[in-house]
Amino acid sequence: MNKFSGVDYFEIEPLLTEEERMIRDTVREFVDNEIIPIIEEYNRKAEFPLHLVSKMAELGLFGPTLPSKYGCSELNNVAYGLIMQELERGDSGIRSFASVQSALVMYPIFTFGSEEQKDYWLPKLAAGEKIGCFGLTEPDYGSNPGGMITKAEKVSDGYLLNGAKMWITNGTIADVAVVWAKLDGVVRGFLVEKGAKGFSSPEMKGKHSLRASVTSELIFDNVLVPESNLLSKTEGLKNALMCLNQARYGIAWGVVGAMMACYDTALNYAKSRIQFSKPIAAYQMTQEKLVYMLTEITKAQLLNLQLGRLKDKGTLKFTQVSLAKRNNCEKALEIARMSREILGANGILDEYPVMRHAANLESVKTYEGTHEMHTLIVGEDITGCPAFE
Repeated sequence: MNKFSGVDYFEIEPLLTEEERMIRDTVREFVDNEIIPIIEEYNRKAEFPLHLVSKMAELGLFGPTLPSKYGCSELNNVAYGLIMQELERGDSGIRSFASVQSALVMYPIFTFGSEEQKDYWLPKLAAGEKIGCFGLTEPDYGSNPGGMITKAEKVSDGYLLNGAKMWITNGTIADVAVVWAKLDGVVRGFLVEKGAKGFSSPEMKGKHSLRASVTSELIFDNVLVPESNLLSKTEGLKNALMCLNQARYGIAWGVVGAMMACYDTALNYAKSRIQFSKPIAAYQMTQEKLVYMLTEITKAQLLNLQLGRLKDKGTLKFTQVSLAKRNNCEKALEIARMSREILGANGILDEYPVMRHAANLESVKTYEGTHEMHTLIVGEDITGCPAFE
């Protein structure tokens, strides 16, 4: 198997630190050796390759920006982005697992949890000994999470949770769920542990997208959550949205990996596929597609690098993350579709990764805020006029 050498048309490599390049290359090698050889099989079976979790943990891929006292790597946000990029070059489902574990489980526990919660959960999540999920989206409330109907009621020995969540990555295999519910009308975060009476997490079957990923429902029927499992620093929907912003940042980087995988596949195929006595790469229409792909990859890389530098400086605005997530997901899906066109009928075979990436990206473009919602987030920022209602 050919090792992936990257796509860097604008000499972005020297803009990365030595540590950032080393981390990227380590994850790139992991993807080449451990993910790409098996991912089509797991995609066919519609199963998540659970055996990869311990290997990803050994590389420090869970919560990598968090402090070392919790078993994490204290990396910067550009390095984190590069990790997401390389994982998604393998598969969006693998990146989704790491993204949820890091941005949607470890981040809220670190940011809103007690010292006891952090000391207990973060090292176990970092080591892959425990798996987490994030319960915000509901069957009837996707783009409008504030409309949630999942409720928590204070009782003498904790809180009673009632309601349901949907489209939850890792839900069925999770040991702990970060669940958002209304307590006296205010959105709060709760840690709901696997095995709690009245809590079930059936897997959602029949997906044509993210097949190598576990997607679940979470059902709460008078689930008693101990007082100690309230994320005490949560005080409204804004805290859940802070978590989503972390995940959207990782997605903006991740989809560049899918772009690069599709472009690299299409370029190599076009050079070797002979039609009418010459490679299809020699035809103008093929070159136009390849140049479009390379241009959009380069723009997305530069967008992400600045996004990461702003995040590391602490000046990043959530609207900037929305712009990057919106643009990069749209362009990644376009590139996957163009790659399929270049491969012709061969493009639908799982001998090549492009159809799998295209199907995955349909979900990635939708989750953590649809294209339309990110349009309105940026639109409100530049006009001052909210258009959500």
